[in-house]
Amino acid sequence: MARIERKVRDLVSSDSGMREALELVLDRSEDGEIRWVDVRDDLTSGQWGRLIEKGILVDGEEGFAIEDPEAVRAGLEEPDDDDSDDEGGSSWSQYDKGAAVVTVGLFAGYSWAPMRNLIGNAMHTALGPLAEQMPFYAVVMVLALATGLYSTLLQANLMNMDKMSMYQERMQDLQERRKEAKENDDQEALDAIQEEQMEAMGDQMGMFKEQFRPMVWIMFLTIPVFLWMYWAVGIGGAEQVIDLEPIVLPLVGERQWRDPVAGPMQAWIVWYFLCSMGFTQVIRKGLNIDMTPSTS
Repeated sequence: MARIERKVRDLVSSDSGMREALELVLDRSEDGEIRWVDVRDDLTSGQWGRLIEKGILVDGEEGFAIEDPEAVRAGLEEPDDDDSDDEGGSSWSQYDKGAAVVTVGLFAGYSWAPMRNLIGNAMHTALGPLAEQMPFYAVVMVLALATGLYSTLLQANLMNMDKMSMYQERMQDLQERRKEAKENDDQEALDAIQEEQMEAMGDQMGMFKEQFRPMVWIMFLTIPVFLWMYWAVGIGGAEQVIDLEPIVLPLVGERQWRDPVAGPMQAWIVWYFLCSMGFTQVIRKGLNIDMTPSTS
């Protein structure tokens, strides 16, 4: 859906009077342009200002031009059921829900030795040869690089940034209108905005679902990696299966892999997080992936 169309839908849903204002602007625009003098008897200055603020009206040669008339018309149309479900409902598929269930089950591996040993042995089939060829700190670096790469790609492909932007734009608009109403001591407007904020609680849930969807798949793939490292260094009574040389950590010095470094966090997990954060930033810069929703 085009950005202008989303903005029109958002304006109409938050203020029913904006539908008439938009229809009036469309009807009275000549050659795609319109001036304030053409509509000032029928529109309030607030409505006119919001159209400019949202980028629906932009500077023209003699007045203001409608940025995308077709998108405005599309936004004024009543959405069909499929569109409504896509915008307001969950975008989770059956596979997403299945991965979420399995991920919750995988968490048991941290406290239940039989599952940890099962996953550890299975992962060791693939990672054991790598651990035999490289020192353990390098193995952790390779795993951190791999998890950083697929985490970035999953977030970029599974998170609907357009929908996230739509949610944030609506919340930002409500905050700005609330601030303006407070400055003008307009209690009636404050009450109306309060009702809109209550209705917008669904947007907060939608935003949470969009953010959590890629996290399910990231944890689905990453927990077995963590359980293998957990199992390989002999934590939780497991037999250590890899020869571990001490590691020299930045600002800390030489430590054994199971020594606590940052509170209860042991050296192996601190080293993994340091490598993961560094590789993830490099990957995002290299692939030019921005995970910040745009509200422009």
